[in-house]
Amino acid sequence: MSIPIKIALIDDESLFLEGLTALLSNLKEISVVLTAEDGSEFLMQLSNTSAENFPEVVLVDIQMKPINGFELVEKLKEEYPDLKIIILSSHYKNTMFGHMIKMGVSAFIPKHSSREELFRVIDSVYKTGVFFTPKDHQMLVDYVRNKSKKPGLGPVDSLSDREIEVIKLICSEFTNQEIADKLFISKRTVESHRQRILEKIGAKNTVGLVVYAIANEIYIPAQHFGSV
Repeated sequence: MSIPIKIALIDDESLFLEGLTALLSNLKEISVVLTAEDGSEFLMQLSNTSAENFPEVVLVDIQMKPINGFELVEKLKEEYPDLKIIILSSHYKNTMFGHMIKMGVSAFIPKHSSREELFRVIDSVYKTGVFFTPKDHQMLVDYVRNKSKKPGLGPVDSLSDREIEVIKLICSEFTNQEIADKLFISKRTVESHRQRILEKIGAKNTVGLVVYAIANEIYIPAQHFGSV
């Protein structure tokens, strides 16, 4: 039996939060470990949460007070850079996309999504780090290719052939040791490649690396795309 995905839910609408918690709690593949009605409360909860109960995926509403979703994501990425974050909102706008991608958000889900769609996105983010619809993917490509909007995002031609190989293997969920074995190099060399790649492309973590790879068509697995 697989271990349930540990998730946290943050939304300032009490009824929606309670309903979503009940909805997801009925899925054996998911364990709701934390819920909060505002960002400050959630940050306090996280600081007091044990490693055993620490969430792996966080669903965040955008429109909240006193800390809105944007501010909360920024704080979470500063303190917990590897935390996978999904934006759940009824106010999704194209103008938000580039900003949120740069911050390291893993996916965007409309609040009217079905339970099946929601689980599919959570599962994809948990396993691969991201989930994009075809529309999201096109916006991502447009964002990365628009020079006026991508300070810090390094060009693909700055990457060596070996670094491209490493990126593809990272996106395919291979560990550093597995990558080392496949490329006949040491684990330490893989770690050096990974760090150099992050510095070159301007990403802060693996999620950012995967997003960059998909946007630049280095790696575009079909399972990352859906119709949510």
